[in-house]
Amino acid sequence: MPSSGTAVGSGPGSPARLPLLDVLRGAAILGTLMTNVWVFTAPGAEWGVLTGAVGTPVFDSVPHAVEASFRLLANGKFLALLTILFGVGLAIQYASAERRGKPWPGSYRPRAYFLFFEGTVHFVLIFAWDVLMGYAVTALLVAWLLTRSLKAQNRVMWWLGGVHVTLMLLATAVLAAEDGGGTTELDDDVRELYASGSYGEQILFRLENALAMRMEPIVTFPLLVFLFLLGVRLFRAGAFGTDDTARRIRTRLLGWGLGLGLPISIVSTAVGPELVLVDRYIGGPLTALGYIGLIGFIVDRVRRPGILMTGLISVGRTALTGYVLQNLICMLAAYGIGLGLAETLGPDWSPWWVIALWAVVCAFLMTGATLWLRRFNTGPLESVQRWALRR
Repeated sequence: MPSSGTAVGSGPGSPARLPLLDVLRGAAILGTLMTNVWVFTAPGAEWGVLTGAVGTPVFDSVPHAVEASFRLLANGKFLALLTILFGVGLAIQYASAERRGKPWPGSYRPRAYFLFFEGTVHFVLIFAWDVLMGYAVTALLVAWLLTRSLKAQNRVMWWLGGVHVTLMLLATAVLAAEDGGGTTELDDDVRELYASGSYGEQILFRLENALAMRMEPIVTFPLLVFLFLLGVRLFRAGAFGTDDTARRIRTRLLGWGLGLGLPISIVSTAVGPELVLVDRYIGGPLTALGYIGLIGFIVDRVRRPGILMTGLISVGRTALTGYVLQNLICMLAAYGIGLGLAETLGPDWSPWWVIALWAVVCAFLMTGATLWLRRFNTGPLESVQRWALRR
């Protein structure tokens, strides 16, 4: 993932690091796991959730209410935040190339190609809901758009934003007309595949159903481009700095994001599964803006970083490693090729064991990243990426 913790100043001095970006990126990585952990632990895992065989929880009991609230705060929100921050990282690299007089996209293209390769490996070997492949393709387009005029960038951004909202509303109307997109029956073979199937069988299943499992980044491509360009725009406006202008921007994001996005998600969850697209792909991105403002508000008032903030900063600086590692840990914990907790604990201990798994993985990543960065400047996968690109 492109570095989004270093901002390139406009003067001849060295780049200045923006701590808020590292905190946001760490929160985005751990926040995406708040959604993905339910995918790993669901019956049929990736396929069960994708096909609607695993229903969304309702507020009919304390355990269901806890799970629904936990998922509501995360679903689509942190993924959108991560996407925005990827656009910020792209803007930082563009500014760096411009400051140094280097051609653009220039050397960025190999970086995007290698990211696509990393995402493909991640998809095949670990998790079908990979985001890296979609980010790589989107980055190539946005990198080219950054060479166009600001007017052209804004035109593309808002046009694609409108296309995305229109598509989501039309798809929602179809779901409502079909009486809600309720749960379908899960194939016993798929349940057995993740509960006790071999690792090779799971890989083969992902390859055989690659198009269906890669449908999200295809359908939401207009949203990806919009959020990338939004990240570029926020960075250029100075939204992540420490001055009064940055604080004013983040205050507006806090008010509009949480004031508009969170109610949309709450209403969508309360109505039922027919509004799942509105929650994830409309309410989610709006709430992500509110999260930027909220996290910025908290960071502005922290005088000395404690354990939590230090851990978030460390995960943010090793984002690629953290993203892949958290999915690998959950795969080994939930699937039958590892501990098989999804089958042995299942709904009897849900949602408590799932939330506990998320908390343990987060603590492990924050601790591990902090200790790692005491000896090394970048994460393990980040180092491999740099080595490969130098080659």
